[in-house]
Amino acid sequence: VTDRAQVVAAVDQEEKDLNGFDVMTNNAGIAQVKALEEVTPEEVEQIFKVNVNGVLWGIQAAAAKFRARKQKGKIINASSIAGHDGFALIGAYSATKFAVRGLTQAAARELASSGITVNAYCPGVVGTDMWLQIDEGFSKITGAPKGETFKKYCEGIALGRSQTPEDVAAFVSYLAGPDSDYMTGQAVLIDGGMVYR
Repeated sequence: VTDRAQVVAAVDQEEKDLNGFDVMTNNAGIAQVKALEEVTPEEVEQIFKVNVNGVLWGIQAAAAKFRARKQKGKIINASSIAGHDGFALIGAYSATKFAVRGLTQAAARELASSGITVNAYCPGVVGTDMWLQIDEGFSKITGAPKGETFKKYCEGIALGRSQTPEDVAAFVSYLAGPDSDYMTGQAVLIDGGMVYR
């Protein structure tokens, strides 16, 4: 997703393979656990290329395709609870997810007249490989045993459990479907009750 031409080519290929194109989900993302004072220029460049530029290229590719097809469409972007609250030791990641919220709002305003909606979803602590990586990163910095950071964050979830990929997918399905047709420019928290807005 860091290569704009590849994103455009992927959208073109999917349109051919699916014989149509009406939803784009910009889901690719990477995390980093590091104190802000220690983040290098190369690390900032990489995380922004994936988490922000990749979303922008996806928005551009999808909007161009929807317009070329003279149809409405839905663009769905991956943000995070870290796009609503800045979290210690994942500051660069938080910055990228705040940026996704900004892109989502701006794109929603720019594309509404073409019948294109743009929304974002903001998961919390999801039991995936990314959270294993985050937990391990915290462990190296804080000395906490592996699994301890994950457990600590899960204890702050009102619904009392970590999130599953299926929890996230169900909400993305809603954003992709007709029940969300009148919704645009939103970055909705789907986190089991961690961050409240």
